[in-house]
Amino acid sequence: MSLILFAFVVRVRDGLPLSASTDFLHNKELQERKQQLKVISKSLSSLPERGTVKGHELNIHFLSSEGVSYMTVCACGLPAATAFCFLEDLRWEFTACFDNSAVALASRPYPFLEFDSAIQKLQQHYNQKGGPSLEVTLAEVQEDLRTSPPQVLTIEDMTLTNGAANGHVEQTAASGQSQRLEPVSAPGILSLVLNIMCAALNLIRGVHLITYTFQCHLYLFHTCQKKLKSFTLLTLIILCNAFLFGLRNIWQLAFHMSVACLSTLLTLHRKLLDRNMDCGV
Repeated sequence: MSLILFAFVVRVRDGLPLSASTDFLHNKELQERKQQLKVISKSLSSLPERGTVKGHELNIHFLSSEGVSYMTVCACGLPAATAFCFLEDLRWEFTACFDNSAVALASRPYPFLEFDSAIQKLQQHYNQKGGPSLEVTLAEVQEDLRTSPPQVLTIEDMTLTNGAANGHVEQTAASGQSQRLEPVSAPGILSLVLNIMCAALNLIRGVHLITYTFQCHLYLFHTCQKKLKSFTLLTLIILCNAFLFGLRNIWQLAFHMSVACLSTLLTLHRKLLDRNMDCGV
């Protein structure tokens, strides 16, 4: 079983991907870790030179030096010293091929595709031999880690750091950048049709028409404080129908209030789904 599953080279100042290994696996946690690499890469300028993000079965390790960060996704069973040996070897390989000016002038993602094969070769060596292949020795790295251990971070730290760096102190789960509403269901379509019917029946009553319109909006689009707004609209619709008690029979009132209750229920149960944040490889 491979212990080093993925390697990623990025520019520190803006998180621009420079090169990466090819991923042949379809492990769910690996795909999640690759998505998290993108989040981490946007925060590197405010992070320590060495860090580790621990996961259930896979860990992320990164090493930053001279404006470039070397990142890897490894199995939890791989010792940290071996992982950072791999990153040091990767750093030696990269700096031997590209100078600082080439990195600084890069303007598009993955400008050093020719380096991918070097990453694959180094990764294969570690997975087969389990040790360093270039200038770095395991003993040197172990001693260095004892005197200056890597900082253990969490993805929540990365998200908050990235948000603060971009002027957003809070970054809610529904910010629209990483999540979206699930597709409209068949009951949802029925609810929308019934809301439109109710709105059409209330064209001459402006307030009542507006409440049904807002119910459709709440169902179709995510908004903050959705629960509060949904129950407020439901209360308004019930009050409006109570006000029209003398103008409508009991079945008409029951129909309008049932549609409002159904719309509220479906709005509150429509979930947010994560968007894929792939690293472009």
